[in-house]
Amino acid sequence: MQTRILGNNGPRVSALGLGCMGMSDFYGGRDDAESIATIQHALDRGVSLLDTADMYGPHVNEELVGKAIKGRREQAFIATKFGIVRDPANPVARGVNGRPEYVRAACEGSLKRLGIETIDLYYQHRVDPNVPIEETVGAMAELVRAGKVRHLGLSEASSATLERASKVHPIAALQSEYSLWTRDPEHNGVLDACRRLGIAFVAYSPLGRGFLTGAIRSPDDFEADDYRRSSPRFQGDNFARNLALVDKVHAIAADKGCSPAQLALAWVLAQGEDVLAIPGTKKRSRLDENLGALDVALTKQELAVIDAVFPPDAVAGERYAAASMAHVNR
Repeated sequence: MQTRILGNNGPRVSALGLGCMGMSDFYGGRDDAESIATIQHALDRGVSLLDTADMYGPHVNEELVGKAIKGRREQAFIATKFGIVRDPANPVARGVNGRPEYVRAACEGSLKRLGIETIDLYYQHRVDPNVPIEETVGAMAELVRAGKVRHLGLSEASSATLERASKVHPIAALQSEYSLWTRDPEHNGVLDACRRLGIAFVAYSPLGRGFLTGAIRSPDDFEADDYRRSSPRFQGDNFARNLALVDKVHAIAADKGCSPAQLALAWVLAQGEDVLAIPGTKKRSRLDENLGALDVALTKQELAVIDAVFPPDAVAGERYAAASMAHVNR
């Protein structure tokens, strides 16, 4: 297993992690038995970085991960998140809370659900615009001093927020969406800030929410409760335009002798030794396919070809609906 370091002199974890969100929420039906088997198979294959959050479910994804790692804690590097608050009465509603008292309470809840004594990497899931980042990170730093958390991270934070947060406590990782069809971190200053500050970049949805695999050919491929049905990039003309881009990736992958998913993941990992990816899957077979990306080496010429057919501004539609876009790059 290839490994990469989180931050300056931080822990070494698998270059490809496992995003566990879809096992419990957002992407259709659940199969907890297969999901647990997939997490344990990932550990068998040397994948150490497991990514979850308290809002996935909510709460049930952390419980699932906790069951999967029971008796295997030393093999797993657990990353979880706090900060997005869901309304039980309105499943689509979202709030953000970065108040210090909430940080402490959320951590205790995550520790209990995961069945662990210390969280390896604790992210603020979204930045709270009503709470200075210094206060939130200050509370997170107290958790480190108390031995409840080992390393701190932020998710979808702006370069300016990263700068301010880093003055309070070292930030090991910044997690944001990044893939062939989401290139925002390249031009909004976030990747540059991470490198300047010695912060690892963890790419979530590196397969474009599954679209870059080439397996999704129609909106009808989604289950009725799949959130992608309401995502701008998967609707109307946007879907058709983006599918044409994916078909070009498929052709390059065929020439390379790998799957589209492997090509897309190899592209993310080729962006720098400080970049990691956490593709999500519910199935062991897909996990094995994704790990095959570690054997795909892209030359400078091949990277240039990929950029030519899939330039940064080629994708049609925002990556989230307007309400959710308001919470990114803060």
